[in-house]
Amino acid sequence: MSGLKDGLGGKVAVVTGASTPKGIGNAIARRYAAEGAALYLVAEGTEQQLKDAVEACRALSPNGAKIESGQFDLAEPGAPEAMIEIALETHGRVDILVNNAGIRDHKPFGEFTRTEFDKIVAVNVAAAFFASQAVLPAMRKQGGGRIIHIASQMGSVAFDKRAIYGLTKAALIHLTKTMAFELGEENIIVNSISPGPILTQPILDRLEKDPDYINTRGTYLRSGRFGEPEEIAELAFYLAATDATYMQGTDLIIDGGYTTH
Repeated sequence: MSGLKDGLGGKVAVVTGASTPKGIGNAIARRYAAEGAALYLVAEGTEQQLKDAVEACRALSPNGAKIESGQFDLAEPGAPEAMIEIALETHGRVDILVNNAGIRDHKPFGEFTRTEFDKIVAVNVAAAFFASQAVLPAMRKQGGGRIIHIASQMGSVAFDKRAIYGLTKAALIHLTKTMAFELGEENIIVNSISPGPILTQPILDRLEKDPDYINTRGTYLRSGRFGEPEEIAELAFYLAATDATYMQGTDLIIDGGYTTH
């Protein structure tokens, strides 16, 4: 795979959870597009948001790379596999898979229903698991690829009212290690990114209702601020393009220093 200086021209990336305008997946898609990647963008959200994401990426592409999209409810059995199948039909190959789609919980432990548990686990863990399995034959045939899981700092430290979310992100971190251990010899490089508090739409909505939230949450942010989706996208570009393939099975925490304490 080409190094950072060469961008992502000639590469195909699948990015899930890519439609939310102020989302991490959207920022990753735009960063990849600007580096010349062909894209298959996936989301469960509104069709218009997904179309807008595609158009934004096309406008950034320096080489007119093919950028398409599909709507999938990745919680449904078979949907992750169908997503990869269509991406391969559309582009002929998949070099980079970014498992970003995720949903959150916000309830005290003891109040969750089985339905809520199953839904969050299905989107946050099972979708990444089965999409990764589905893309393996193509990556093996191509001689390698990159798989990036978007986990969370909550997979490493506990937070109030985030029992299932933290559990699923911890599972993604372990899945990263397991996949890297099994697949690294085949040049399929697997790493994860664990963002801290990022100014995505849920946090922007929270700040609108509670402006003091940044002070409450930011006590341990050594950077003194929340992060931007584009900062996560920069790291995702590095993992997709770097020649530093000795880094395998690593979870990269990017949280403004929060977990230093």
